[in-house]
Amino acid sequence: MKIDEFKTYMDKFAVNFNLYKDGNFIERSLPFDVIPRIIAKEEFTKIQRGLEQRIRALNLFLEDLYTDARIVKEGIIPETFIHQAKGYLKEFVGFSPSKKIRTHINGIDLVKDTVTNEWVILEDNLRVPSGASYPLSIRDTYRKIYPDFFEELSIAPIKQYPQHLADAMEHVNTGGINVVLTPGRFNSAYYEHSYLAGQIGAELVRAHELTVKDKKLYYKNYNGRLIQVGAVYRRLDDDFLDPKHFNPDSLIGVPGIVEAYLAGNVALMNAIGNGVADDKGIYYFVPQMIRYYLGEEPILQNAPTYLPYFEQDRNYVFENMERLVIKDVAEAGGYGVLFGHTMTKTQIEDLKTIIKADPRRFIAQELIEFYDEKCYMKQDLTERKADFRAYVVMGEDVKVWECGLTRYAMEAGNYLVNSSQGGGFKDTWVMEL
Repeated sequence: MKIDEFKTYMDKFAVNFNLYKDGNFIERSLPFDVIPRIIAKEEFTKIQRGLEQRIRALNLFLEDLYTDARIVKEGIIPETFIHQAKGYLKEFVGFSPSKKIRTHINGIDLVKDTVTNEWVILEDNLRVPSGASYPLSIRDTYRKIYPDFFEELSIAPIKQYPQHLADAMEHVNTGGINVVLTPGRFNSAYYEHSYLAGQIGAELVRAHELTVKDKKLYYKNYNGRLIQVGAVYRRLDDDFLDPKHFNPDSLIGVPGIVEAYLAGNVALMNAIGNGVADDKGIYYFVPQMIRYYLGEEPILQNAPTYLPYFEQDRNYVFENMERLVIKDVAEAGGYGVLFGHTMTKTQIEDLKTIIKADPRRFIAQELIEFYDEKCYMKQDLTERKADFRAYVVMGEDVKVWECGLTRYAMEAGNYLVNSSQGGGFKDTWVMEL
């Protein structure tokens, strides 16, 4: 089958990642490239070990932060730095979730540095990371077209990811059925919500289908019967989860679900308050968390990062801003990212003024020249910047999925590959080479 015919066939099985632009809802197929990224099995083994280590440390950090806060008391992370984190919810201090697991489903973004030839971690996503359904869907399509292809080549199978999710839900389930809570079809990742619910055998529900009675969460089925819920894979942020506890104007949250959670009657995946670990300023401290909680050296490194919060780092950032990447710590999805080499002198001076006024708001990183991937675009092969989102599920054990989401930029020279920035994706093959 020719590559154009193959791409036409793949388009029939398109997955959606919807966008909001200029206040408008745009329903669109997520751009897909037919040429997979290939990662050698031996190379992926190191990624696997590094991610297992990182997620164990991050889970210990979150559990410690919301209980004893030893890492703060011992001065590893400044207390004021924690309290200024947008995702830190001090009202949940003292609460420990089911099985002390907070980082059930994790998306870790990495790039491969062309200088060191090593994989570098750019950021952690421990709230509601999306994207795992896309390679699952596309791999199914590949197998429909070439049923013997994946047996002839030593490509790692990926069907185990839904089972990892289901096992994690069962591990923390407090008694009842499992549900996937979605805001509805106008959410950018609604395709994924419905796809994963079907794959793990959970009910796909919206807020109006759930109710809380006597601090217990129930699903109202088609005939009005109440069925207790033991675990919720929630696909909405803390702010919208419960109008009684967070944003009172939220129409997509479940009134009282936080009360049921704090009573220990339902597990929420991921835990409330995880947003503090997604803060790009907290990312700076993850290598220290690994040393502190595990007594180990990090297997995978962060990108070289500077905190303007510290005077020495701030001076370095101001002296080298033309070649650094500046990020707003509370933003995600490629928003709030500024590249010094694209800014005018006036813009740089203006940014310095903003940073001086609120240094906790920003981090700066060295620009990593990460590898391009070959992409088939406009009937031609071309190269585009590409990152890799790895998925790690924590239940009884930590499981790193032998696949992931390779995202690529649609424009040449663009370093922003996020789906929310219009980027495309391709399958990732972990292979014996």
